[in-house]
Amino acid sequence: MPTRDEMWEKLGEDVDLLVIGGGITGVGIARDAVRRGLSVALVEMNDLAFGTSSRSSKLVHGGLRYLEHYEFQMVFESVSERRILMDLAPHLVNPLGFLFPVYEDARQSLFMINAGMWIYDGLSLFRSPKRHQKLKPKDVSELEPALTVEKLKGAPLYYDCATDDARLTLETALDAAAHGATIATGAKVTSFLKSKDGHVRGAVVKDTLGGALKEVRARVVVNATGPWTDRTMAMSTPKKGAGVLRPTKGVHLVVEREVLPITNAVVCFHPTDQRVLFAIPWGDHTYVGTTDTDFEGDPADVAATRDDVDYLIEAAVAYFPEHRIQHEDVISTWAGLRPLIAPPSEGGEVDESAVSREHEILMGEDGLITIAGGKLTTYRKMAAEVVDHAVQYLRLRGERRRYKHAETEFDPLPGAVGWPEDDDHDAVANLVFDAGKGAVDGEVARHLADRYGMRAIEVAELCRDRRELAARIVKGRPAVHAEIVWGATRELATSVSDIMIRRTQLFYRARDQGAAVTDAVAQRLGETLGWTDTQMKESADAYRVDVARSRRWRDE
Repeated sequence: MPTRDEMWEKLGEDVDLLVIGGGITGVGIARDAVRRGLSVALVEMNDLAFGTSSRSSKLVHGGLRYLEHYEFQMVFESVSERRILMDLAPHLVNPLGFLFPVYEDARQSLFMINAGMWIYDGLSLFRSPKRHQKLKPKDVSELEPALTVEKLKGAPLYYDCATDDARLTLETALDAAAHGATIATGAKVTSFLKSKDGHVRGAVVKDTLGGALKEVRARVVVNATGPWTDRTMAMSTPKKGAGVLRPTKGVHLVVEREVLPITNAVVCFHPTDQRVLFAIPWGDHTYVGTTDTDFEGDPADVAATRDDVDYLIEAAVAYFPEHRIQHEDVISTWAGLRPLIAPPSEGGEVDESAVSREHEILMGEDGLITIAGGKLTTYRKMAAEVVDHAVQYLRLRGERRRYKHAETEFDPLPGAVGWPEDDDHDAVANLVFDAGKGAVDGEVARHLADRYGMRAIEVAELCRDRRELAARIVKGRPAVHAEIVWGATRELATSVSDIMIRRTQLFYRARDQGAAVTDAVAQRLGETLGWTDTQMKESADAYRVDVARSRRWRDE
């Protein structure tokens, strides 16, 4: 894998397709396009998955609640893509049970919910990870003793998938790069290049780490910038009236599993407004989310408020009254924006939760293609549709090349190459343990296998060859120093935040969010990348700002 600096040097080459935005949709477009035979460059102003794609609910799911709005096509597409992603990235997309408790005052009857479960399984062509079950209150109390069974009528148990959204984005980008795409992080578009007839023909890109500027010429340009969509479109064509997006903020909070001990995800309806949210098991942690409120402001500075945290705690306490979350129990929070398509203004006021999760592909008069809306689960299909539009645009402008099929639905992501057909995580962990030759213990081996898939063997070999890298970054957490070196040399990480937030998740899981080891991580990363002492301090300080943002709600 080329380093970030090598990617930047390569960036000046002319390409068929320039993708702006390194979220899950952008990297999906790059992967699809380069596999069809187009030359591709992708630029991301920060880190891969910096925005929405590392701040989701971390689920690959069909969207059971969309059945209530009769969005059967969306559910069908989502459950179909769920099945594909389980095959493409079995180390990252894992089955998770969802318990749907139905109480006496529920807005839908138990009969209707059970009927919906059959529809849900049917739309997946009965290829869900497991068939749903109907549980009685007694069964529920045995399965999830923390959940209140007072006035409980029953609870269907159905199955979707959990994922690591940031690593799913990263591995999609790695696959695109392996097939020839240039993936440049820390590369911010400052303006567009246009032909004499006014069509977009590339962009001026700034190196946010060094300050240099480059012109990247492309035959077609795609805007896949998520919450930054309107700002990017405005650089191409001055905005007239409202933008295309109605971004809404979603907040999650994390607690230790012993504070809220659950085995399955639990579907909750907030006692105040009946919004759907989840309590989700996350290894030795549990997280609760999400909120859904309109947001105006800088997408890079979105954060949880005290009201957001209290809202989530109120819902958790209603469902788990014997395990009352306190403010001091909250280890971390994260907040992200859903880049939703704004509903038509003539339709009247639409509640945030009712805004459609569908996506739209927009073609500007100057040829800029914009993808907006959508959801994580269907990113691969959305990406293919965007590339279809790009190819059609090229043909309208005289292109006669024939492109091959991308086969993105068949070929696994890098960590899944060689993964056991029976999805045996323990077997892979054993291979990782053996590769470490005593440098990594069983807990670390399993952690590496679950995060890196078959590539974990190489990370373990790095620990074997440099024993100091087998040391844990944070005491009590399985992430090791080899992951810092691996992230910098093989995964385009260029900052402490990249490592702590999107490569290791220590930002979310360490009790102090990694505050005590920030300087040590900066030191290891700086030694790997050849930083000066000043650069190390700047990166460490920037991470402390991210931690402070996650804790900002405490000071309100």
